[in-house]
Amino acid sequence: MKQAGRVVIITGAAGGIGRALVEIVAADGDIVVAVDLPGSGVLELAGGLGHPHRGLECDVSREEDIIALFGRVEATFAKIDVLVNNAAIGPAMAATVDTGFEAFRRVLATNLIGPFIMAGEAARRMQPGAAIVNIASLAGVLGDPKRNAYASSKAGLIALTRSLACEWASRGIRVTAVAPGYVRTPMVAELERAGKMDLAVVRRRVPMGRMARPDEIARAVRFLASPQTGYITGSVLTVDGGWMSFNQPGDAHPPVDETPRAELFRPADRTGARTVVVTGGANGIGAAVVRRFAANSDTVVIADKDGAGAAELAGLLGGRHVAKSVDLAVESEVVALFEEIRGRFGRIEILVNCAAIADTFVRGIEIPRQIERVLDVNLTGTFTCAREAIKSMDAGGVILNLGSINSFLPFVPRHAYGASRAGMNILTRCMAAELGSVGIRTATVALGYIRTPDIAQLIESGCIDSVAIKRRIPMGRMGEPEDVAEAVFFLASPDASYVNGSTLYVDGGLTSLADARNAQPTDQENPTECSPATGCGSSKPTRFED
Repeated sequence: MKQAGRVVIITGAAGGIGRALVEIVAADGDIVVAVDLPGSGVLELAGGLGHPHRGLECDVSREEDIIALFGRVEATFAKIDVLVNNAAIGPAMAATVDTGFEAFRRVLATNLIGPFIMAGEAARRMQPGAAIVNIASLAGVLGDPKRNAYASSKAGLIALTRSLACEWASRGIRVTAVAPGYVRTPMVAELERAGKMDLAVVRRRVPMGRMARPDEIARAVRFLASPQTGYITGSVLTVDGGWMSFNQPGDAHPPVDETPRAELFRPADRTGARTVVVTGGANGIGAAVVRRFAANSDTVVIADKDGAGAAELAGLLGGRHVAKSVDLAVESEVVALFEEIRGRFGRIEILVNCAAIADTFVRGIEIPRQIERVLDVNLTGTFTCAREAIKSMDAGGVILNLGSINSFLPFVPRHAYGASRAGMNILTRCMAAELGSVGIRTATVALGYIRTPDIAQLIESGCIDSVAIKRRIPMGRMGEPEDVAEAVFFLASPDASYVNGSTLYVDGGLTSLADARNAQPTDQENPTECSPATGCGSSKPTRFED
């Protein structure tokens, strides 16, 4: 039976996040299979959507229910394209000594074992291009006192996300997760009305000063399940308003007298072209980012040390775009650039810091002078651009920094590059904590191996072994600049309105792989393991690549 749209299974569909996701998926033209407990109202929810959407009752803590569920799905639909594991038992407050054995197991059965079985049954019926998105939680990465079972289950779900991503990447099935912070669901709102939850305290702890709306979590799920995320697997996107980025005593946001409007209603999207500044925008990944925003009819300022390349790209894209030559290591040039942009456009909506250089393939004791240049461009330059851009940003502004898996998986001997990327990750978080209260968001896109002209040169010169690298990547290939551009475009969009200070890995699952074996099979008995660290000793600094 051929279906026009994708078939999307959503568990916990009758709840706050689930219901928002059902509405968004249906509005996109996909077919919703809404799943929830008997008596939850899921049948009525699906009935309201009409044909061909379907509602099914199922307790995901029971394996026999799940097996029966997929039998019914298979009898109706010829395929399964997306599974969203959203069903969960919420966190109940109980001291460790007061938590019973069966109560602990019940939470694991619903929040961890159930999603694992759901994923397995879905994967049996999925074709390449399918996606599984798990709804995790901040409780899975941060301590949550007296919520032991819930936090453990969500941490387990994050680990499961990564391991399944590595196992199923070769089959073309991507597995990712969203980790929400506090979300204003109907259940949370009822707790507030009953006096059982002080949401004012929660809001003061969030740099953005409010909780998320269910649709903000749902839109992040939709992105991760979309074809635009073809090189994203194993990644866990935190959607928390900057909660994880705040590390000081006291409040992250001034007290608010009433419920913020943005916590209750999705603001109207801005209309008209946005002014977008892209550093390092003349070539490779930066150029792909420029083209993506230009395709959206935004006005792009292409800032690059390669002024000729920037001018050529601007000319190809049309007259409204601007090319500027700038050396990010020279503060006066950066300041002059943003002063000119302010004078010409008035304000800046988006800054994307793509520009970076990498140190050469030599040992640490031989590069004392290289580190200063790398840090001047990659870290100090990024900071200076952000500092100047902020002066021209209103609420709704976005600062995005392109980072690297090097900050998570260091490559010897690229010491300076890894240090600069790690510093930039924390810089992103520091700004998220500081600027969230004025409505400016930040985020990092951490790149794995992306097929840029620089990578091609390193492969051709023998500095890196592309065959060995691809065997280490679960998806078995390098990414394309356009994969990065799509991630950047999403994070800059209203659909990412509660993403603040987060890092999104675009690496084909590489940072999810802890196995010493290759992710992809090889015919060689003793394959050569290789990374940028095992290169040929080139002495020429390269532009940004991983």
